[in-house]
Amino acid sequence: MKMTEVQKKAKELGIKTEKLKKTELIRKIQTEEGNQPCFQMNGGSCDQVECCWRKDCLI
Repeated sequence: MKMTEVQKKAKELGIKTEKLKKTELIRKIQTEEGNQPCFQMNGGSCDQVECCWRKDCLI
């Protein structure tokens, strides 16, 4: 997902996006949505097959 798409999703949730890296912003979104802020923290493995961040996370 491109940064502009991540920023749009964050703004929809009321999250301020300035000065945040993509990884930090995605983790804030995950937290706001009630999920674990685990983006790119599992060393390339993930059991959350339905997560919208999965493709970027496993890079």
